[in-house]
Amino acid sequence: MIQQCKPLSLGLAIAACFSTPTFAQTDNTQEQVIITAARQAQVAKDVLADNVVITAEQIQRAGATSIVDLLQQQRGIEISRTGGAGSVSSVFIRGAANAQSVVFVDGVRIGSSTTGGATWSSIPLSQIERIEIVYGPLSSLYGADAMGGVIQLFTKKSGPQSRTSLNFGLGSNNLRKFEAGVFGSSANDFQYSLNTAKESTDGFSASKPASGPFTYNADKDGYTQKSFNGNLSWKLNPDLTVGVNFVQSTLDVDFDAGATQRDFGVQKFDNVATFVRGKLAQNWNSSLQFSRNTDRVFTDASYGKSNADTMQRGWTWQNDVSFGKDVLQFVAEKREEDVRTTTAALNGKRDTQSYALAYVMKQDAHLASLSARMDDSSQYGRHNTGSIAYGYKLSDALRVNASYGTSFRAPTFNELYYPYYGIPSNKPELGKNTEVGVFYDDSSLQLSAVYYQNKITDLLVYAEKKDCPTGFNFGCAANINKGTLSGLTMGVSTRLGAWNLRTTMDIQDPTDDTTGKRLARRAQRHASFGVDYRSNDLTVGIESVVSGDRFDDAANKNRLGGYGIVNLVTTYKIASDWSLLARWNNVANKDYELARNYRTPGSNFYLGLSYGYR
Repeated sequence: MIQQCKPLSLGLAIAACFSTPTFAQTDNTQEQVIITAARQAQVAKDVLADNVVITAEQIQRAGATSIVDLLQQQRGIEISRTGGAGSVSSVFIRGAANAQSVVFVDGVRIGSSTTGGATWSSIPLSQIERIEIVYGPLSSLYGADAMGGVIQLFTKKSGPQSRTSLNFGLGSNNLRKFEAGVFGSSANDFQYSLNTAKESTDGFSASKPASGPFTYNADKDGYTQKSFNGNLSWKLNPDLTVGVNFVQSTLDVDFDAGATQRDFGVQKFDNVATFVRGKLAQNWNSSLQFSRNTDRVFTDASYGKSNADTMQRGWTWQNDVSFGKDVLQFVAEKREEDVRTTTAALNGKRDTQSYALAYVMKQDAHLASLSARMDDSSQYGRHNTGSIAYGYKLSDALRVNASYGTSFRAPTFNELYYPYYGIPSNKPELGKNTEVGVFYDDSSLQLSAVYYQNKITDLLVYAEKKDCPTGFNFGCAANINKGTLSGLTMGVSTRLGAWNLRTTMDIQDPTDDTTGKRLARRAQRHASFGVDYRSNDLTVGIESVVSGDRFDDAANKNRLGGYGIVNLVTTYKIASDWSLLARWNNVANKDYELARNYRTPGSNFYLGLSYGYR
């Protein structure tokens, strides 16, 4: 790990040298605004929760194939994946499991109620123009499962001017991408956007021979994904807007489950929300949203056919009342989960009614927030959560923070009802998080350093037979362990003339306190580094991701070695509306694993042409 972190150490040293306030301003002179941290728009400098925003420009220049690839480069985030883009993926925020974080698309909660967490492979990056990551417990704002953090994805929408966009791309393993969109508005305050995309690849063989005869197959594991996104909104008067957002994706992906046949899956992601936003008084903004999300997974494999479908329906009524710079918020919402699978014992529903109250204060150098929430589930009962945060501005650019918050994760349908595994009496996991941080932002240099400690009780783990009820001969899911997610997460970004530099580092200790073992597939150190140079219409950049070793299992017997990969990316503006992107990933063709006995992409290349990008 020491050798792998040399590029990072160099990056931090360079960033330290850049820590004077005399650099050129960034291209975007407007202040960054974040919505997810407090369920309301806030200027980034006033947001108390630790966060990262990935803008449309950053997504465009990254040239990433999947959302998971893009998230892997962000601080506080690790990933696991059983192959390339399109394969089963998990995202760990500050060491929290995939099911211990919440994902939203345009304000709609998504994910699977059987396995827990988002089905990342089914979410099309081609339909996303902005990503907000908020770290730490947010159950007091968003309810169950927001223990490690919240990620919100915003789909492509129209701006004040009409435009058309086209994107074409070709890459290694016969990767082919196409995207087309129209975006516009009328004089009558009607805005619209429609975007469609398709991408496919032959892929590579995901499994290795060591995975065994019931998994290994030497065939290539490719995928085809088709997606569509739209947004329609009408401003009926200065104080009232109505609209609808929708996104749909179908992913047909191959995977390995033995050498006897082609094993494949079809994942369907469907998200729709209708909303009304308006003013009930001069200082009172109110919004009402009705939403539906479906997460469908069908598999046809050598071991048989199966499907697992989750449908979530709900409504949210939010009210924000301003008192000068302060805001009082009240939220009432209901979420219905409906599970239908080929395993009859899993089929069922649960409803959760929730009420939340929050107050955000901004008075001179003092910033504070206080929130509390009650979630009442028809399945696992009532749970109360809360959080308190305080920040003090030592100057306009420098701020210190401290916060405390509680959270919980609801047991999945698998952990409750799967035959000879789930136990209906399983309880939610409970979390208590404390953190302190320092933040600096003078528009030229951005720096953050946050130490956190999240203590989790009633941790749901795979327990041995002796800890399970009678009749569970092969183990079960049970609330028998405790865990601690602690660490230091740091980020630095700066600009000097035509040069942009960014670097992150996470030093963490995600531990199962009952066993003393490290949590599976999580490293104690991981980092990223990037630098790019812009000259007129040409931008050239290099980026790297490094990680220490991990263990593939809870017993810490199967070690996954540390790794470091380097990527090169170049963009060139051919004309006012045309741009070219070239990306070379894993330049050194590093052989590493994110899951035991599964390959990751070797050295690969992508070339894309875009028209109408704004």
